[in-house]
Amino acid sequence: MLPMVPGVLPFGLIAGANGTSLGFSPEMTIGMTLLFFAGSAQLAAYQLIQEQALPAVIIFTALMVNIRFLIYSATFAPLLHSLKTRHKWPLAYLISDQAYGLCSTRFTPDQSDREKLYYFAGTAVALAVSWVGSVILGLLVGEQIPAEWSLEFAIPLAFIAMLVSSIRNRASLITAVFSALVATSLIQLPYNLGFIAAIIGGTTIGLVASSFITKNSLKVQRENNG
Repeated sequence: MLPMVPGVLPFGLIAGANGTSLGFSPEMTIGMTLLFFAGSAQLAAYQLIQEQALPAVIIFTALMVNIRFLIYSATFAPLLHSLKTRHKWPLAYLISDQAYGLCSTRFTPDQSDREKLYYFAGTAVALAVSWVGSVILGLLVGEQIPAEWSLEFAIPLAFIAMLVSSIRNRASLITAVFSALVATSLIQLPYNLGFIAAIIGGTTIGLVASSFITKNSLKVQRENNG
């Protein structure tokens, strides 16, 4: 997890500094950080609050930005279903892009529950401490950071890095390209509606593409088998 901490730091600094610039108290900003536990959703909510968007729009946007965690959880469900409930709840809360990325490539059905629990908890807690700590640092020194450093530029770079590493087949490539086209073509829509449209449209196209590719592969296999 240590190589990923530098990517978390700009997120936290910006989240802490933006909370202060919006007039939030330190307690409110930290409380929001703990409630969301998702930097992208928190920053999206900040932007909509600044634009005086309707509360329903802010909540819906945050949920849509975080919808990927449903996929993460579904991926982990077969691997962690035998864990006790008192372990599943905190792990569900602590799930993050980084923890998912590390654990999804390491976990196998043959590993013991103890090994998976401690590895997941170790990565998740390390990320949580880094995230909350960077937000607190942003509260303390965020306004003193020179604007020319352009820390906000680290946010799309971090997501691009995670996006590229997750494109492993044609379906995910189609999803990424289509989502990017929709997001950029609808960027002028208010309340981040273009972003929401990209999420919904990309997910739909991804499911259709995945189903088509799977059916086509099965058809080719049947033809080859005679």
